[in-house]
Amino acid sequence: MTHFKKLRALVAVAAMSAAFGTFAADIDMNANANDIAISGYDPVAYFTDGQATKGSAEYTATYKNAIYHFSDAENRDLFRADPTAYAPQFGGYCAFGVTMEKKFDVDPEAWRIVDNKLYLNLNKDVQQRWLTDISGFISNANEIWPEIKAVEASAL
Repeated sequence: MTHFKKLRALVAVAAMSAAFGTFAADIDMNANANDIAISGYDPVAYFTDGQATKGSAEYTATYKNAIYHFSDAENRDLFRADPTAYAPQFGGYCAFGVTMEKKFDVDPEAWRIVDNKLYLNLNKDVQQRWLTDISGFISNANEIWPEIKAVEASAL
């Protein structure tokens, strides 16, 4: 696709977005201004490598209107095969924040896998509080998330 065609396609998408407003899927995912989720960290690496690993723009996949970066093609392909297995819970917002009916951004280094699900926190200090009652906070957040997932973070 030529540069001109790409530009026309982007303008068309922007016009449609302006005409129809923001869709719920756009606001239930935590992504930066460039639609990059988890600050470009590889969601699969948390499971396969047991650590937070920065992804590369060379390996990407889109899920719920957010772009995920991966450290290699294998991780990207694993994600594409089953994104719900690897995408962070609560749209990638802070798991503890959801318990307070808030959508906070996260530090990709403040993470935990619980029952094969990825949870992220605002920062490591908040994570220390969250770790005091993980199951209780997850249960509480699971009840709250359906009520706030379609609400803009700034409106909470």
